[in-house]
Amino acid sequence: MAKITKKQKDAVSKVDKSKTYSVADASALLKDVAYANFDESVDLAVRLNVDPRKANQMVRGVVTLPHGTGKDVKVLALVTPDKAKEAEEAGADYVGLDEYLDKIKGGWTDVDVIVTMPSVMGKLGPLGRVLGPRGLMPNPKTGTVTMDIAKAVSDVKAGKIDFKVDKTGIVHAAVGKVSFDADKIAGNARELLTTLVKLKPQVVKGTYIKSIHIASTMSPSIEIDTKRFTEQ
Repeated sequence: MAKITKKQKDAVSKVDKSKTYSVADASALLKDVAYANFDESVDLAVRLNVDPRKANQMVRGVVTLPHGTGKDVKVLALVTPDKAKEAEEAGADYVGLDEYLDKIKGGWTDVDVIVTMPSVMGKLGPLGRVLGPRGLMPNPKTGTVTMDIAKAVSDVKAGKIDFKVDKTGIVHAAVGKVSFDADKIAGNARELLTTLVKLKPQVVKGTYIKSIHIASTMSPSIEIDTKRFTEQ
């Protein structure tokens, strides 16, 4: 069994596992219990009362976090030459088409998001085995397959993320960094939770959000009161 350090013990002792917290209190406590010597990511885990195996209960969507993710998101724009300048001016890190398709075929996936045009999607189909497992395949539903390349790139750079419930019924999403002010962490968390509520499948009856936990990379998780997550 791994030895628990003094810092870990101190962090665990500050979290009352017998209670649930408001988003504001949980965000403030999270900053207090974070102890790593790097800027940890802050993640939200939301357990939903859905069966992802059924198409009418699949929950997925996009949300623009008001305070960004705190991460320098690397964007690849797979576009035809006439859209290249548009992508570059919007801030895409990599812009091109055939040369990057060849690199991906060779196993290169050193990007966070890929945006492209509808006419290019046919070329991406054969790369599904490489891009799919890494969550990099562009999708019209997440706004990453569009003719408005500039908007797609700038939205991603500004903090737009996509999320999808996993096979166990949980949505995992990064909502900031420990270095953020507590109110910014809370604001991002509320935005995601509000979006999830709007996406509740009509067939789901009774409790929709079963539990909410927030944690940084190294910290213990903090449970959020599902009835109070929209509190200001």
